Amino acid sequence: MVSTDGRRRAAVLGSPIAHSLSPVLHRAAYAELGLTDWTYDRFEVDEQALPGFIEGLDSSWAGLSLTMPLKRAIIPLLDSISETASAVEAVNTVVFTEDGRRVGDNTDIPGMIAALRERGVEKVESAAVLGAGATASSAVAALAVICTGPVTAYVRSRERSDEMRGWGERLGVDVRIADWADAGQALRAPLVIATTPAGTTDALAGAVPDAPGTLFDVLYEPWPTGLAAGWSSRSGAVVGGLDLLVHQAVLQVEQMTGRSPAPLAAMRKAGEEALAAR
Repeated sequence: MVSTDGRRRAAVLGSPIAHSLSPVLHRAAYAELGLTDWTYDRFEVDEQALPGFIEGLDSSWAGLSLTMPLKRAIIPLLDSISETASAVEAVNTVVFTEDGRRVGDNTDIPGMIAALRERGVEKVESAAVLGAGATASSAVAALAVICTGPVTAYVRSRERSDEMRGWGERLGVDVRIADWADAGQALRAPLVIATTPAGTTDALAGAVPDAPGTLFDVLYEPWPTGLAAGWSSRSGAVVGGLDLLVHQAVLQVEQMTGRSPAPLAAMRKAGEEALAAR
């Protein structure tokens, strides 16, 4: 299909998707950039429906953001993916080129790095990762850039342990495995990245040391998490999920629109206001 009305479209796909803040962030960017012909929506799409959805897009589409469970399912449907996306076998961004190609990228990893750098975290000698899911692999990839020493991953199962070791080997990171029962020890690391679902780390709040380093908790709702609140109460630096969401969205906007720099401040403000209204 070919679009003839001049508009440009983008959207976020996933399942579930109703909670996504991506439309708020991208629309704020379009407004700030004066892109009045651009729209950004959300669509409930699972792995089975994904191929049909992609095939049904016309030439008005500029790009897609992808969340779970589609970050790996999209890869066979693309013409190419970036080295960053290939490193973790996960695509969260698709750009449709003028010649009709579908190009995949992962902005979660540079988004993590940018969010940490914004808070002054450029390099650390060691780090800890809480959890071993999809976001944890992106965390290991980010740590490949900023961590000069070992990364300890606190996990619940042997299967997850093997996966995290595999990511470490693939990404050139010295990943060491520890049992989740000892997760309180993770909080002594200069950088702790929490990648677990809501409520999982609440019990660790009482184990925050007196002089903590930096906590990067990838959740943004509910916020603050129990761990983040405990961390802040001891004057530790906290990077939140909204920071990650905004920084990865900035990169998506730049790739999809060709406009740079994307309006970080306006996008963050829109995200904060949307969360406050929930």
